[in-house]
Amino acid sequence: MDQAQQKNVATGNPIIRHKFTADPTVLVFEDTVYLYTGHDTPADGKEDYVMNNWLCFSSKDLVNWHEHPCPLKATDFSWAKGNAFASKVIEKDNKFYWYAAVSHASIEGMAIGVAVADHPTGPFKDAKGIALISQDMIPPTANKKANLDPTVLIDDDGQAYMLWGNLSCYIAKLTGDMTAVDSAIQTILLPSFQEGAHVHKRDDWYYLCYGYGSPEKIGYAMSRNINGLWKFTGILNEVAENCETNRPAIIDFKGKSYLFYHNGTLKGGGSHRRSVCIDYLFYNRDGTIKPVIMTVKGVEKAG
Repeated sequence: MDQAQQKNVATGNPIIRHKFTADPTVLVFEDTVYLYTGHDTPADGKEDYVMNNWLCFSSKDLVNWHEHPCPLKATDFSWAKGNAFASKVIEKDNKFYWYAAVSHASIEGMAIGVAVADHPTGPFKDAKGIALISQDMIPPTANKKANLDPTVLIDDDGQAYMLWGNLSCYIAKLTGDMTAVDSAIQTILLPSFQEGAHVHKRDDWYYLCYGYGSPEKIGYAMSRNINGLWKFTGILNEVAENCETNRPAIIDFKGKSYLFYHNGTLKGGGSHRRSVCIDYLFYNRDGTIKPVIMTVKGVEKAG
């Protein structure tokens, strides 16, 4: 286990203030929350995405965050040429699987790789040596960014599913070892789907949240079956301040539910220099989610 470095982050949003962070994915493991983010790097004054690696933070109360050494870079996938875009980390049988969107070095377009570790802070290593998903595997499309933003759910029966996409949302089963596709790739029809998918399950409902429209609000759909039919249910929150994109992550921790997202409110921030935030999330009795109000105050210590 690595030696964590504590960062005393000021209470409120954004929760990480010494670096630009984006596209949160969040894992709860052994009473600790692990936050994995993209890392926006200023591009010499140009407005563009420069993202070469991911970051990892942990917290036991959602207020005090510890930064860990960089757990994964885009080029840790030997077949990738760069671009550390949105990702998803999930645990199965005490192993940790990191699904990440990167640029493929030899097949045109974005691809999805999977890395694995024995501890949530890494070190993570490429689990396959080749892409899990590449442009030649999905339904024919001219969109070279189609393979963005993977999200993974392990269902109650142990079957894992991955959803991902840009402009189109795809779904496929994963093998038991979490490192290969185990079904045909299907398309989920959702209104105004842009990117940033996040899937989770609560009681008997599946929830699929995603970037809705452009600039992106967060919309969500619900289903009794992960294969659909998915019913668009509403807008989870509005466009984030000073930022054209968003990517939700939802967890339950110590009896409460939380929404992680990003905005562009740090000094010097914007759509290409984003910052992760947290606010409370509440469900209605019928399972629908109440719209989340994005706040500067953020959340109080959990527990």
